Amino acid sequence: MTIAKSARIYVAGHRGLVGSAIWRELEKQGFVNLIGRTHSQLDLMDANAVRDFFKAEKPEYVFVAAAKVGGILANDTKPAEFLYENLQIQNNIIHNAYVHGSQKLLFLGSSCIYPKLAPQPLKEEYLLTGPLEPTNQWYAIAKIAGIRMSQAYRRQYGCDFTSAMPTNLYGTNDNYHPQNSHVLPALIRKFHEAKVAGAPVVTCWGTGNPLREFLHADDLGAACVFLMENYSEEDFINIGSGSEITIRELSELVCEIVGFKGEVAWDTSKPDGTPRKLMDSSRIFNLGWRPKVALRAGIELAYKDFVSKHCH
Repeated sequence: MTIAKSARIYVAGHRGLVGSAIWRELEKQGFVNLIGRTHSQLDLMDANAVRDFFKAEKPEYVFVAAAKVGGILANDTKPAEFLYENLQIQNNIIHNAYVHGSQKLLFLGSSCIYPKLAPQPLKEEYLLTGPLEPTNQWYAIAKIAGIRMSQAYRRQYGCDFTSAMPTNLYGTNDNYHPQNSHVLPALIRKFHEAKVAGAPVVTCWGTGNPLREFLHADDLGAACVFLMENYSEEDFINIGSGSEITIRELSELVCEIVGFKGEVAWDTSKPDGTPRKLMDSSRIFNLGWRPKVALRAGIELAYKDFVSKHCH
């Protein structure tokens, strides 16, 4: 289906890494009725406020990109917050999209929903076939509930609600917090600060051997708009780049781009995490979508964004 350029489209979480990428893609494609609210304008955990917002705005299409997110440490130390806040946010949005007659909703999860020891690459049908990674299970369980809720509203009420699971993301408006950012933004910050300080060595955790897949947020934005127009299934769908890189190779690439000339040391007493996390994205590829941003070019864009926002 083709969405009218005048359609009322709500992007929940439009200031974050994912939401802002969806917003930019919608603008690029000429959509003119975009609806966004900052946290201070609309607290998505407040059921009454969300109900009043949907009643007033009546969005026809809804992208659920709002979530409480963080790295391993944040997930492990604040399990109650990650579970409660994410459940509240998605429950309020999904239910009100149904009540107020939204035509279509796309719920966004995360690759961490898969069992810790699932076979690679990760196929959609591996969901709930084994135990989760213990450190981020709280966030994963909330996201799995969001997928199931979208499916339940589809089954019971006939809503065109579906879900997509992105791989590791990076890009414009990423989180570079020293304690709770993900691996790629953490490396960008680490090497940049070492360069500025003239440090001779940067120490990274683990062996550097684990393999990771990365997708630029702009590619995800394009994929989400593509799915809103081309995908209406009960089952969720993976969104990945289809290629992977070791953390060691990634750190060398970031070093080069940032211009850090020192040495990289590996603290092998620290944990590596999952050895490999590659998504099987063949379903979305078969629908005709492909990522466009190469990893080097993407990291160069991300580094420029980091410098412009964090280095004054």
